[in-house]
Amino acid sequence: MLSKILSATLIGIDAHLVEVEVDVTAKGLPHFSTVGLPDTAVKESKERVRAALKNTGFNFPLKQITVNLAPADLKKEGSAFDLPIAIGIVVSEGLIEPDAVKDYLISGELSLDGRIKTVKGALSMAIKAREDKLRGLILPEENANEASVVNGIPVYGFKSLPELIEFLCGINSKEPACIEISTVMKENSEYYDDFSDVKGQEHVKRSIEVSAAGGHNLLMIGPPGSGKTMLAKRIPTILPDMTFEEALQTTRIHSVVGILKSGQSLLATRPFRSPHHTLSDVAMVGGGQFPKPGEVSLAHNGVLFLDELPEFKRNVLEVLRQPLEDSTVTISRALRSITYPASIMLVCAMNPCFCGFAGHPQHVCSCTPAQVDRYRRKVSGPLLDRIDIHVEVPAVPYKDLSNEHCGESSATIRERIQRARQLQIERFKKDGIYSNSKMRSKHTRKYCSLNANAQGIIETAMHKLGLSARAYTRILKVSRTIADLAESEHIQAEHISEAIQYRTLDRGMV
Repeated sequence: MLSKILSATLIGIDAHLVEVEVDVTAKGLPHFSTVGLPDTAVKESKERVRAALKNTGFNFPLKQITVNLAPADLKKEGSAFDLPIAIGIVVSEGLIEPDAVKDYLISGELSLDGRIKTVKGALSMAIKAREDKLRGLILPEENANEASVVNGIPVYGFKSLPELIEFLCGINSKEPACIEISTVMKENSEYYDDFSDVKGQEHVKRSIEVSAAGGHNLLMIGPPGSGKTMLAKRIPTILPDMTFEEALQTTRIHSVVGILKSGQSLLATRPFRSPHHTLSDVAMVGGGQFPKPGEVSLAHNGVLFLDELPEFKRNVLEVLRQPLEDSTVTISRALRSITYPASIMLVCAMNPCFCGFAGHPQHVCSCTPAQVDRYRRKVSGPLLDRIDIHVEVPAVPYKDLSNEHCGESSATIRERIQRARQLQIERFKKDGIYSNSKMRSKHTRKYCSLNANAQGIIETAMHKLGLSARAYTRILKVSRTIADLAESEHIQAEHISEAIQYRTLDRGMV
């Protein structure tokens, strides 16, 4: 008898429907074969399915069993086809009516004792099931809350194969999983770090506030132990609160990769990714035989932090240029091209020289001028052109470290940033952008006009500091953000002056 079960496979971050066709016939010798471009994990499912059925009291048919995963030209990977294959065999044996499984999307991995184990990409499957107006989604119990954030599709979570079979046979009923979105968003939006933990560094904290308010990429330059990493880890805590749509996008990416915490339904905090400098370009932007999102996509709607920036391989840094410009990453392979979202705030940190102590008041730098220049040249000009704010992070003096006074909390800073971001959203609502950092030439001409005093200051800076045309544009964008923080309609002279201070590498580090 032939049975057909709907399941799904993941390509990029999207789920694609797969029809699992199971044909069981008594003719010929017992045999189990799987066709339809399965990978090794899919081929091995026959052993898991056989053991799971036997160990839960069902007779595994000693017949010819052929499983076809259609469309046959689409590569299938992973263990999520175990459950639909097992249900297909049970339906073919006449234990479950075919109509009972019709229009259900079924996905899950089976253990040898019949337990249903978690799968990747449950959120993407729920979105696909809703788009195709299916009857419901059957998943492992641990994935039910994650998938149930998608309204309009019933999601049923099961612990074991017998429990699911009893449900499909009508022996037991089960209510769809249900969660309250507002409650989940609130419960999952708390940060453990806070800017009040940071002692001193008021100038650096101000530059970070400007960077977060306008979505500007940031580079911090300072000696070891000056607090660059500590500051970077707290940047997500001052970014605007995530909307439900942003949380859904971010959760979807993390779900596909399989790094969501067990039972977690939504990722409502801004992601912070800090990859090691030895990673490859594929790990950074994504790819592989079965393409998966990379670090830049895992940081979508959050912060990508590159510590010790010059230590990263040149080709790894160069592949960041497309996502920084387009907020997407496109991975092209022979058979298909996949685009991942990658709207990030890039935060980098580096030492002023190879030994780290150039310009330090207490430590003597052991680097020659040629070594210092060689170290800084490891970061290419095109990448630096995409970083709006460069700021020096000096060593923290003892009086600041020993001071018991706490600085501003992240919540206080975030309120100011959210007001500035709201101004930008209103300003660019017809242009499809959401922050000053994304302004194009026509926007800078329209929204960054300068009065006579401001023009005089930036003209002087251009001549005396030898600033480039790109630096001029960056200064205008940053000054627009500073004006937004001050709730000023026009850019004033003091806003331009502050923005010029944030071009350390253009001015030359001391």
